[in-house]
Amino acid sequence: MKTQKKGLNTICTHVGEIEDTLFKGAVSPLFMSTSYAFEDVEIKRYPRYFNTPNQVALSQKIAALEHAEAAMIFGSGMAAISTALLSFLQAGDHVVLQQMLYGGTYHLITEQFEKFGIEYTFIDGSDPAAFADAIKPTTRVVYIETPSNPLLTITDIKAFAEIAREHGIVSMIDNTFASPVNQNPIDFGIDVVIHSATKYMGGHSDILAGAVACSAEHMERIFNLAKNLGGSLSDYTVWLLERSIKTMGIRVRAQNENAGKLAEWLSQHPDISHVYYPGLKDHPDHEIAKRQMHGFGGMMSFELREQIDASLFQKSLKLIKSSMSLAGVESTVLSPTQTSHALLTAEEREKQGIRDGLIRFSVGIEEVEDLKEDIEQAILAVRKKGVAAPSH
Repeated sequence: MKTQKKGLNTICTHVGEIEDTLFKGAVSPLFMSTSYAFEDVEIKRYPRYFNTPNQVALSQKIAALEHAEAAMIFGSGMAAISTALLSFLQAGDHVVLQQMLYGGTYHLITEQFEKFGIEYTFIDGSDPAAFADAIKPTTRVVYIETPSNPLLTITDIKAFAEIAREHGIVSMIDNTFASPVNQNPIDFGIDVVIHSATKYMGGHSDILAGAVACSAEHMERIFNLAKNLGGSLSDYTVWLLERSIKTMGIRVRAQNENAGKLAEWLSQHPDISHVYYPGLKDHPDHEIAKRQMHGFGGMMSFELREQIDASLFQKSLKLIKSSMSLAGVESTVLSPTQTSHALLTAEEREKQGIRDGLIRFSVGIEEVEDLKEDIEQAILAVRKKGVAAPSH
């Protein structure tokens, strides 16, 4: 596929389009049929086989964005993650994973893998050497997420991929927080790239989807399991996602810019004790991020000082929404201790550095000054009520 040479916004807009040969419309037509002819046709199309016209077209667009030979779309990010992992793992196998993962991924591993007879090892931190030390003769997959959720740690993708290649095992990455706009892991040697397409690809908080991009060889293996698990996506949602990706480059770059300005401002704010954002020069992984990211992303986290109650702060926001998801055009916040990492024990969260005052901030496309003003008024509202954070 030669589409990689096109510019990002050109790929977002044009690759994977379906030509409207009947009416010459400017956008891809939507094919809603769940039943297609099987006689005298080149391809026997069936939605569960991920090969309807809209499914195929969108997969081509995502493959081009991730510089991959092939891509596949799923009904959710977790459908993409679970199918990708289980395509390369079976009873008796072992997988090495980064400890700081999306909560859904962590729960999949800890709650389900034992019943499948799959062993796993979590690595605390992002040191590639620690991953190498954890590899066993039965290890088949190594899995990372960078930037991580919610503390935005950065893993050296190239070093990680090289370790996997040296041991002849499959490397996987959750690239959701970065999006293809900011990071293309296949260029650094990663085998399988996974996305919750609900996030930056969808971008408007109205689509649930997942995506996997990789080589044609690996995709054949993933497809053989996916068609049996049934995690396909309706064609209407496929069409909506293709529409949304057209503006992804513009949206994400605007979010990058806003996040960078807000991170600098928050890092100087007297009521903020710490800001986690790889674009800040004092971020411990800033230099790695510079090497492997085109932009530092629209995601960050920050910790409120103890005298500012995190829950009341979020309730006092007027413009920024308190919301469970992320990456929409609107700015949102949440408390990881109450949402994504709520099922972890307090000790497990503390070990990962996830404290009660931590706020995950998904920066939208609003004007930066309006977002600053909203944060200021929320902090002031908490101070006026005189509510301190609960002691633990």
